[in-house]
Amino acid sequence: MISPEMLLGLMFFTAFGLLLTGFPVAFVLSGTGAVFAFIGAAMGVFDLSLLGAFPQRIFGTMTNEVLVAVPLFVFMGVMLERSRVAEELLDNMGRLFGSLPGGLAFSVCIVGALLAASTGIVGATVVTMGLLSLPTMLKRGYSVTLATGTIAASGTLGQIIPPSIVLVLLGEQLSNSYQTAQFSMGIFSPDTITANDLFAGALFPGLMLVGMYILYQIFYAVMWPHKVPPIPRDELETQDKAAFIRSLLSSLFAPLILILAVLGSILGGLASPTEAAAVGSVGSLLLAGYRVSPEKGRMILVGGLALIVMLTIAQYYDLRVSRTVIPFGDKVAIGICLFMSALLIYAVWLGILRTFSHLDRTNNPILVSVMRSTLKISSMVFVILVGAALFSLAFRGFGGDDYIADILVDLPGGTVGAILLVMVVMFVMGFFLDFLEIVFIVVPIVAPILLQMEIAPGVYMSPVWLGVMMAINLQTSFLTPPFGFALFYLRGVAPPSVKTTDIYKGVIPFVFIQLFALVLLWFFPEISTWLPDYIYS
Repeated sequence: MISPEMLLGLMFFTAFGLLLTGFPVAFVLSGTGAVFAFIGAAMGVFDLSLLGAFPQRIFGTMTNEVLVAVPLFVFMGVMLERSRVAEELLDNMGRLFGSLPGGLAFSVCIVGALLAASTGIVGATVVTMGLLSLPTMLKRGYSVTLATGTIAASGTLGQIIPPSIVLVLLGEQLSNSYQTAQFSMGIFSPDTITANDLFAGALFPGLMLVGMYILYQIFYAVMWPHKVPPIPRDELETQDKAAFIRSLLSSLFAPLILILAVLGSILGGLASPTEAAAVGSVGSLLLAGYRVSPEKGRMILVGGLALIVMLTIAQYYDLRVSRTVIPFGDKVAIGICLFMSALLIYAVWLGILRTFSHLDRTNNPILVSVMRSTLKISSMVFVILVGAALFSLAFRGFGGDDYIADILVDLPGGTVGAILLVMVVMFVMGFFLDFLEIVFIVVPIVAPILLQMEIAPGVYMSPVWLGVMMAINLQTSFLTPPFGFALFYLRGVAPPSVKTTDIYKGVIPFVFIQLFALVLLWFFPEISTWLPDYIYS
């Protein structure tokens, strides 16, 4: 008779093997889980009543407010990509830093960070940066390895710099895992963490990575200036300085305001990730409408200012209208916000009309194209989430969580050995699987166990620190040759003259930078825990 352990191992390796064939992930997870559950029931080693929790899990996903942020952030990212914000930013940043050796590399890194904080979609960022900046850098005589490495590394910043879809989904899984861990320890009034905590925890590590990338580029420019030549000054001085400053401020203004509105409202406690994502979606629609016809965009700018005014007023006044007694000051604030809402609705309507009437590169209306892409990406996320729920039920039904707990607890090195093993497994899985599968499969299994382990006598692991470590670890995996996803994205848009080995060589220094960042976080966890503790204490 086959033991539950053997069936569990067969189920896991079957799922992994089918995933490597390219079969749709959601169907692999749900189908494998269901088939092995029925096989186990036929052999008397699995209780089918456990699958009765599956509909409840689907309903929980449907009613989860935090997950509403996913399609909203996707919409924001795709809309910003189609509105050509990156093109203007790269052009102006290139002019700003182009007179310096390595200036174009600095520009790519800074624009990559801004796009990461605006879109959070890794594949789109790598492809956009590769199409726009790689031909220019090669034309200017830049080292092929530095150019490709810079683009691939900057494009993956969307994994760690908030607001990020990865952090939203990871925060949701860690929140459930943290409560499970505390219940297992006999704590029935558990602490909670949210995506807000993870956003705050990831901010400094993300900015630290950007700084380390630029330091490496400066070192490269000092050691090999002939491989990163500056743009000749006569080319840079073709545009009037005042006109250039206006163009630079114009290209920076909208993305920075959008980032401050979304991220600032989350970190300031004014909005949940879902509410902030809604603000970002509206802001991206206004921005796209303005980009389509800037000469007629005054009303859209007024709508953007109205949005900022409402966010500011909400910080200082109570805008609830369902109260019995409303102070006069609050009544005035509510009235102003109602007027601003009317302006915003009109501006959004103008933005919708303009983006709907304007065609993109594929001769489709921009809004239709964006909504179609949003629907595809969001559907993929949620269908995988449903499939992973069935797979995890089957995994627990075979006692998989107990086996994993025994393995991690009995490892040499205790907590340190357990964390290292989990990180290595996630790193290797990142070669073959997208972050969605890893977040939905691995995190719910290992996080409750790790969060019950002591890193020092009486001191338990911070879920925020664990989440940031996992996010940077996955980002590193997506950069690492030969299977990193970012490398395949860049290979798909790179000119034929760029060899795949050049891309591999280019990202290796950035992989070491990522690993050094993980080491720093290991020894100085306050880099990720100080800000959320300070803001939400």
